[in-house]
Amino acid sequence: MRLSSLLGASVLLLGACGSADSAGVEQPATETTQESSGTTAVSPGPDNSGEGVTLTLVTHDSFAVSDGVFEAFTRETGIGVEVVSAGDAGEVVARAILSAGKPEGDVLFGVDNTFLQRALDADIFEVYRSEFLASIPDELELDQEWRALPIDYGDVCVNYILEGGLAPTSLDQLATPDFASQFVTMNPESSSPGFAFLLATIATYGEDGWQDYWRKLTNGGVTITAGWSEAYFGEFVQGGGDKTIVTSYATSPVAEVLFADPAVATSPTGVLTEGCFRQIEFAGILKGTEHPFEAEKLLDFMLDETFQADIPLNMFVFPANSEVELPTEFTDHAVQVDSPLFLDPAEIEANRSRWTEEWTEIVLR
Repeated sequence: MRLSSLLGASVLLLGACGSADSAGVEQPATETTQESSGTTAVSPGPDNSGEGVTLTLVTHDSFAVSDGVFEAFTRETGIGVEVVSAGDAGEVVARAILSAGKPEGDVLFGVDNTFLQRALDADIFEVYRSEFLASIPDELELDQEWRALPIDYGDVCVNYILEGGLAPTSLDQLATPDFASQFVTMNPESSSPGFAFLLATIATYGEDGWQDYWRKLTNGGVTITAGWSEAYFGEFVQGGGDKTIVTSYATSPVAEVLFADPAVATSPTGVLTEGCFRQIEFAGILKGTEHPFEAEKLLDFMLDETFQADIPLNMFVFPANSEVELPTEFTDHAVQVDSPLFLDPAEIEANRSRWTEEWTEIVLR
């Protein structure tokens, strides 16, 4: 999927499920051997401790954790962590591909399922089957070779104002003039949630129908912005605009409650659970790292309870670890999507350019 004040939280909501607001894309010093199980066994340094090593975690601009989280990892392992932001999710993957074999860091976090195939095809990750994958639902493990491990997930959904606006009950209804004229969404070429909503319409209406759906939206008066911030905090009524329907996230109501001033007990926004597209965010060990053993320990930590429990109220997405207890703010206000839409990462990679070009021709020209 990938959020200071609500405006400050917008940076995190942009990356709900990983991607920051863009729809473009992110030899070991010690010898490795491939085991029959698919796990890469890495021969660590002489003492196996990692003591004194500082890892570089390359990630997108929307990454956020609480103070003290990585310090806990350092206390446990003696391994330090330096976080380096490399732009939006697309830029992170692109830079990792360009620096393949001589990476800018040791671990990459932030590639989601819309860019996963691009990263896998470029062979930028080491294989590592963490023992903590036992706590991750199988449906989140899209890479069966254990190069990219799922860390979190979220759903891009249509949001709407509850009082004084129209409440769509289906994507079909959203495309009618009364609703489309109140709807603001984002350009899929420059926005991750915008691209996710385009994918939602493709998954719903298929190759033979999604173009007509967008013609209906366009003829009905849909508003298009470059990014999520311009939509949510510019055109949408919650940001002072006049549009009552917006592409956002199933977790946006959590931020609406947490950052409301004055405080509110319930969110002023609702979520249309039909037509939500699921984003899953992954991390992997970059090939060429000089610290593969320590990088494995960092991935284990990111899949374990301390890091996973910190995800919801910092990045406003769901932790991948199913054994982690959600904060009450999530259980009370986040909307659960029972049947999210999904497209195979290989299909997305094969058709991305054509889909966005066709969308541009229909909507912007």
